Amino acid sequence: MTNVNVKRVKTSEIELKDRLVSIQRVTKVTKGGRTFSFAAIVVVGNENGVVGYGLGKAKEVTTAISKGIEDAKKNLIKVPIYKGTVPHEQLGKYSGALVLIKPAAHGTGVLAGGAMRAVLESVGVTDVLAKSKGSSNPHSVVKATFDALIQLKDPFTVAQLRGISINKVFNG
Repeated sequence: MTNVNVKRVKTSEIELKDRLVSIQRVTKVTKGGRTFSFAAIVVVGNENGVVGYGLGKAKEVTTAISKGIEDAKKNLIKVPIYKGTVPHEQLGKYSGALVLIKPAAHGTGVLAGGAMRAVLESVGVTDVLAKSKGSSNPHSVVKATFDALIQLKDPFTVAQLRGISINKVFNG
């Protein structure tokens, strides 16, 4: 997730909603028996272009979730959204997970599964076509989705850089 054009966001000025992506019970076997703990992946977002994810680990579920929310608030990024969808097609990759997100016409809805759906809805995308290829591990899928979102370029800045109108960016 080291990219030059990543826009970090401060948590103080925005209202964030959190979504639990997945929770796993982890078992540690020792000489004295089994010790159970929980790992929770949480996505937070303001449904208006700001999103972050976090991992929380604790002995209890509620503590793990709250730790995940705190971690997610530290990793917020700004994502360009154009007319309720992503501005262009983008691939994202992390470990064994490969993610494809495509813009969709108004009224399509969020066509994405599981972990990807949570991230895309938290960011505020209302219409998108998405496909997860490769690993279905929620950790990897969330990170691959973030990789794709970070790579998205804002159509207005692209138009300014090229010195053309916004219509020419989309219609060539």
